[in-house]
Amino acid sequence: MTERECNSIKIMKKVLALRALIFVLLIIVSIIAAGCSDGYQSAFRPPVGARKAEMITVRDYAGRIVEVPVKVERIGCLYAFCGHVVAMLGKGENIVAVVEGLKRDKLLTQMLPNIKEAAAPYTGGAVNLEELIKADPDVVFIRGETARNKGEMEKLAKSGIPYLVVDYRNIEEQQYAIGLIGQVIGARTKAQRYNEYYQRCIERVQKDLKAVPANKRVRVYHSVNEATRTDARDTLPADWMQVAGANNVSVNQDLKLIGDKYFASLEQIILWDPAVILVNESGVADYILNSRQWSSLSAVKNRKVYQMPNGISRWGHPGSLETPMAILWTAKTLYPNLFSGLDMVSETKSFYKEFYNYDLPEELVRQILSGKGMRVSKESTR
Repeated sequence: MTERECNSIKIMKKVLALRALIFVLLIIVSIIAAGCSDGYQSAFRPPVGARKAEMITVRDYAGRIVEVPVKVERIGCLYAFCGHVVAMLGKGENIVAVVEGLKRDKLLTQMLPNIKEAAAPYTGGAVNLEELIKADPDVVFIRGETARNKGEMEKLAKSGIPYLVVDYRNIEEQQYAIGLIGQVIGARTKAQRYNEYYQRCIERVQKDLKAVPANKRVRVYHSVNEATRTDARDTLPADWMQVAGANNVSVNQDLKLIGDKYFASLEQIILWDPAVILVNESGVADYILNSRQWSSLSAVKNRKVYQMPNGISRWGHPGSLETPMAILWTAKTLYPNLFSGLDMVSETKSFYKEFYNYDLPEELVRQILSGKGMRVSKESTR
């Protein structure tokens, strides 16, 4: 073997040894990296068992099974009703994301100034994903209408934030919704207490209304926000008005459906000729009473067009928490002699003290019962 060949063999052996060393080093680096990765996970992410122990499982209105934290500290309310409930359950200071409508509720923002400063990642029926993530809620409540929009659901799924669909069609389902929110935010006992009060209001009214036969009950037209928007069957207002002794003229009638809202034509309303008209939007009662088009109605001729109260929300509105108060007020308005002992000033003060821990001055109680001046107009917030 020549000297040149010997040198070539020596070089080849060194190359092979170097490759073997590199291979070993790569294996060692991989092992260390894996160890570091496990260390990172253990330092910043709890083990699977621990994560499970810190979560509870709940079923929302849509039937979805959702895991939410046991301790919810930051709450997103992308449905005004849910914001009212969270506030009522004593967790209003934990609200970090809202719909703009909540910022217009004067009594609510007076009680909870943080509502005015909360993020508003839901406007015009659409979720602003960037704003929602920035608000960093532990859980988000949304309404059924949002859940029926595939695009909005895809946004919420991308956020990785647990969300619950909250909706209802009647009194029983509204009480369930309140109980669900209470369970999620750690206020189950107070939610139960509220629902028990709700049920007592129903029983109080129903007991006295037994004296009024079905064919003698007052014929009522209920205006929701707009003069010709009203109630359809299988809705919460249809339910609570029946409980309050109203013969609701629009229920079981053919109405025009626009989105999730029902409308009657003025011609239909004139044919129904209700004895009483109840409205829940400030200014609508004055419009109806002074409108030539509405002047032929018995309710207008007899000046029985009444503005419903407005507290945290507009009493009797489909999205109102104050349904039990609407029941009491309506029963007294329709049957003043039958409910002469029902003092709405006292009931109103007691309600907000009991459930919002808020002492209302007499002047504010009167304003709530008048239904006027309790909401900031949309125009003034633009």
